[in-house]
Amino acid sequence: MAATHQIGFSGQVTVFLERRLPEAATPAGYAALIDALGLQVPVPAMLAAIGPRHKVYARDDWQLYTPRHAPEPTLEGHLIFALKYEGLDLTVLKALFRAVGPEPIAAMVRGTPTGAYARRFWFLFEWLTGTLLDLPDATQGSYVPVVDPDQQWCTHAIMSPRHRVKDNLPGTPAFCPMIRMTERLQTYRQGGLASRAHAVVAAVPKDVLARTAAFLLLNDSRSSFAIEGEAPPQDRIQRWGRVIGEAGRRAIDLDELLRLQRIVIGDARFVKLGLRHEGGFVGEHDRSTGAPLPDHISARHEDLPDLMAGLIAFDRDPNRGLDTVLVAAALAFGFVYIHPFEDGNGRIHRYLIHHVLAERGFNPPGMVFPVSSAILARIDAYRRVLESVSRRLLAAIRWEPTDRGNVRVHNETADFYRYFDATPHAEFLYSCIEQTIEFDLPQEARFLVAHDRFRSRISEIVDMPERTADLLFRFLRQNDGKLSQRVREREFVNLSDSEAKEIERIYGEEFT
Repeated sequence: MAATHQIGFSGQVTVFLERRLPEAATPAGYAALIDALGLQVPVPAMLAAIGPRHKVYARDDWQLYTPRHAPEPTLEGHLIFALKYEGLDLTVLKALFRAVGPEPIAAMVRGTPTGAYARRFWFLFEWLTGTLLDLPDATQGSYVPVVDPDQQWCTHAIMSPRHRVKDNLPGTPAFCPMIRMTERLQTYRQGGLASRAHAVVAAVPKDVLARTAAFLLLNDSRSSFAIEGEAPPQDRIQRWGRVIGEAGRRAIDLDELLRLQRIVIGDARFVKLGLRHEGGFVGEHDRSTGAPLPDHISARHEDLPDLMAGLIAFDRDPNRGLDTVLVAAALAFGFVYIHPFEDGNGRIHRYLIHHVLAERGFNPPGMVFPVSSAILARIDAYRRVLESVSRRLLAAIRWEPTDRGNVRVHNETADFYRYFDATPHAEFLYSCIEQTIEFDLPQEARFLVAHDRFRSRISEIVDMPERTADLLFRFLRQNDGKLSQRVREREFVNLSDSEAKEIERIYGEEFT
């Protein structure tokens, strides 16, 4: 496509790409470009349109702007609108650059060689496609950031003299999820969760802290299996717990991921270890035909080596100052969307969260936040977060079932996994970490302190073995601090009435 005037943009509509608009409006920015160029990409979660009223407002999955915001009905006009109001959608931009070719972008730069938007388009074209435009290096114009820091999270910039821009993209062309600058994430960032975690830990006695850490670690391992619908034997839970406790000590590479898969699978007689050699999906099979019913389609197996290399490079890059929790969200959820293995992806995905938090010093030394426990407690929200990308991927992937009940993908999809919008994932992960710091960690420490006092106080009333005292405690906890008549007549028939009442009173003081 050689010239911008050849692109036809739609007018006012009430339904666009199967989405109902709040009122009749004209698609703008990415919506207009996707439609006009027929781009086969996941449609952004939020689309923009120009409404008839002089009021900017958001409703459902639309952001409506006023007539004075309307862009020129050209490729350049809608691109500038997108960058100005919607931020970077690298998946859409790369597909667009492939569709229009280099000349329209080079023409924009020649037309406004010092223009900030033109130079950003120029840089992004070369960065995303790996193809240099037929342009001399820029010699004029102030350096401008590629990512608008008021719109999306970015890193410390590296200067690009050729384009006179500041490269502050939070990844590489091989893997670069983007995260919007939401009020919620800004609040989390300003809240200083890492500092609060260190303060909570400092207030716990060292002997209690060690037991707290051990309990939370085991609970996280158990919860990670439970999320997958598994209830493995205790030794597998403990073994995976030990692995989680070592998170952050080894760099992530393919060999390390394969080691983790072998540990998490255990019995691999019916699982092919290593990167997949065929398609993959998450979902069910039709009971009558065996046909796949996917909720999520994984990356094509042909793309796995390149995608995994990009993901591993993202982890090894210090990300030039990007928030630790955002790095953890991008890396871990990027892994689970790629779904490189036949089995074990979910637990390794959650391990990667621990890896980033520990490696970058977010955790206090020796402490693992039970993120999987927090996820399990809000499992419906976790699934909605996963679906925020999976649902839009499904609509953009052309696939057919195989005779083995699998899926075969026919279109290029690698970029769908490289550049996904990780905003809801970062918000969700921050909420889980906040719960572990503000609730789980101090609650378990308080419980252990209270339990120690309870044991000490009942030892002054009656002398009993440790196992018997633990059994007594469990009965009290199961029955709201009361010893049932059955327990009094069987396991603790030797307790006098006065001893039983005093034990119940102590329990009430310590645990209510």
